[in-house]
Amino acid sequence: MNTPAVQTNTATGFSILGLLECMRPVQWIKNGFVLAVLVFSSHLAEPAYIRQALLAFAAFCTVASGVYLWNDSLDWRQDRVHPEKMNRPIPSGRLSPALAMIAGSVFLISGILTGFLVNRTTGIIVTTYAMMNILYALWLKHMVILDVMCIALGFVFRVMAGAAAVEVESSHWMLMCTFLLALFLAVAKRRQEVVTLAAEGAKHRRVLGDYVTPWLDQAGTILAGATIVAYALYTVAPETTTKFKTDHLIYTVPFVLYGVLRYLHLVHSGSASGNPTAALVSDRPLIVCIVGWLAACAVIIY
Repeated sequence: MNTPAVQTNTATGFSILGLLECMRPVQWIKNGFVLAVLVFSSHLAEPAYIRQALLAFAAFCTVASGVYLWNDSLDWRQDRVHPEKMNRPIPSGRLSPALAMIAGSVFLISGILTGFLVNRTTGIIVTTYAMMNILYALWLKHMVILDVMCIALGFVFRVMAGAAAVEVESSHWMLMCTFLLALFLAVAKRRQEVVTLAAEGAKHRRVLGDYVTPWLDQAGTILAGATIVAYALYTVAPETTTKFKTDHLIYTVPFVLYGVLRYLHLVHSGSASGNPTAALVSDRPLIVCIVGWLAACAVIIY
């Protein structure tokens, strides 16, 4: 039986631990896409570019935390019917929605200003990312297909900001690979939510009522194949071989193939939660695969 405090969320206290939990620091791993561009830019050994990339990374972490706070402030009633999210600070009554909204606004503004500290282009990209996520929190997350596309576009913005920070041009192939991979992960997450929540899914998030498992399985299979093919084509594209003066990046394709298939296995075996980030930091084979891919790319490029 829910207590009145949880039902109406009349909490007025300010919990630093609760605020930190709402900021989702574990999710900052997603912003590694900003730093990944540094590896592929050939500027990995240059301190000035490392500083710029780290500032862009910090900007996205700050803005993302602000978005999470906003989203939790808006969704705490729906989160109460989710088996995991019901324990978050706001739906459990440990943190006031109003205070979380204020803190989220501060983080959003701080992140945008940090982006402009890097350079004007990075600041504009971070601002666009923040605006898209606010629209997502208010409206787009209720639109079937558009919701997962928005999530994927967020990763594209990360790559674009990383490229702008280290002053290199964004490769069209890299942007496409990023979009397809992120879309694949977003669809897999929706599948896990639909399977886990079943009939209660629409109560937690209205859009889940518009998704069915067979469609999500088919979409995931299509996106998995498209991601692998796009990455393979990227490694042998003329602009890639010219930029890095080698065609040996093709030898990193097995890492991507294994990583995608491993994640599909986790999703369909029920071993993965509805959180791709949790799987990426907890599944040892996936961790080894990612580290191996990064090491192989660094060796080949440098």
